[in-house]
Amino acid sequence: MSDDGLVELVLRSTRVITPEGMRAASVAVSGGKITAVLAHDAEVPAGARLQDFGDDVLLPGLVDTHVHVNDPGRTEWEGFWTATRAAAAGGITTLVDMPLNSLPPTTTVDHLRTKKDVARSKAHIDVGFWGGALPDNVKDLRPLHDAGVFGFKAFLSPSGVDEFPELDQDQLAQSLAEIAGFGGLLIVHAEDPHHLAAAPQKSGRKYADFLASRPRDAENTAIGNLIAQAARLDARVHVLHLSSSDALPLIAAAKREGVRVTAETCPHYLTLTAEEVPDGASEFKCCPPIREAANQDLLWQALADGTIDCVVTDHSPSTADLKTDDFATAWGGISGLQLSLSAVWTEARRRGHGLEDVVRWMSSSTAELVGLDDRKGAIAAGRDADFAVLAPDETFTVDPAALQHRNRVTAYAGRTLYGVVRSTWLRGERVLSEGEFTDPAGQLLSRRR
Repeated sequence: MSDDGLVELVLRSTRVITPEGMRAASVAVSGGKITAVLAHDAEVPAGARLQDFGDDVLLPGLVDTHVHVNDPGRTEWEGFWTATRAAAAGGITTLVDMPLNSLPPTTTVDHLRTKKDVARSKAHIDVGFWGGALPDNVKDLRPLHDAGVFGFKAFLSPSGVDEFPELDQDQLAQSLAEIAGFGGLLIVHAEDPHHLAAAPQKSGRKYADFLASRPRDAENTAIGNLIAQAARLDARVHVLHLSSSDALPLIAAAKREGVRVTAETCPHYLTLTAEEVPDGASEFKCCPPIREAANQDLLWQALADGTIDCVVTDHSPSTADLKTDDFATAWGGISGLQLSLSAVWTEARRRGHGLEDVVRWMSSSTAELVGLDDRKGAIAAGRDADFAVLAPDETFTVDPAALQHRNRVTAYAGRTLYGVVRSTWLRGERVLSEGEFTDPAGQLLSRRR
């Protein structure tokens, strides 16, 4: 294999997903890094441990860039200990934490320091942080950037928590100009508040009423305005949790014209449909909402053609009591960390996509989004030795009691999914195997470029 006596570990499988495709290979690891990807039957250096996974698939650990950990301040909703365990159980080895739903929100350097102090001893996987862009914190954006946040989250409509107000169009322009000035990234919850205010608002159990209250026009208008601002300022922007397929032509045209815009969608938009949401089942509530099956088909097409760049969970948990049967007042958020890989793979295989596609959407593209693609997102020499081992043809039925996140509410309860995560590895060390976790070994990550 190598005359390099420093190789400590060799991971072998008949199916390894590399940037060049899936192949039989042996992956050499030293000092927490991948040192080489070699032939399947390559000789194992003296002193190196061999882990042979047979026909299970070895894939790069997933990078989830949209997670609400809520810690500190709302730790009864979620926390770094439970969220990172759920992530590891789902084959995720890196997450980037959103700046809101924690108290304080990550909107100043001091608040970032507070969050890091809480996360440091609890992280089972690697964790990075987004900053927040608020109407009154433009002065804090560059210091946060210099302190290592990966970019800035903004809302264009109410966020659901008072301490994280939305930006109007003038405030968006001001924040975006500041962020563009130092080469940063603005990530945006794009729903237009005027369209939301004009939509029919009904309380009650009917999902159809909730869906009508968050119309596609709200997303389409907000995304159009965001693209116009990004084009004017030559700023880099990212559309969060896209659910409206009507906005896809806007995004595709902007990309063709050289506007620096990317977009993500989420497992729930790709695997769940409005037609199947039971009335009163607010575990399915999120904003923007799960839309119709025809809309979902177009999201999949956009993933295939590159209009949508990546798939992330938008893991946004709450305590069970906030998930009332009234869609108007229930907390909006879907918890998906542990199930995202299996949920997406189940639908992807049905639609003719391969695991290589899933890895591109959920690992390499997300790593690239946040500038971690020199460290994460691929099985290639020089990258961190972060892996998931997946049995892609095995199925399991989702049992909420088996979930690791703090409040075991899930929209996937009772579903049979393909893809069992056998083990998860972080920098060459197994952090999860057959449901058993090691002590927290995650590092706190900072933007380096």
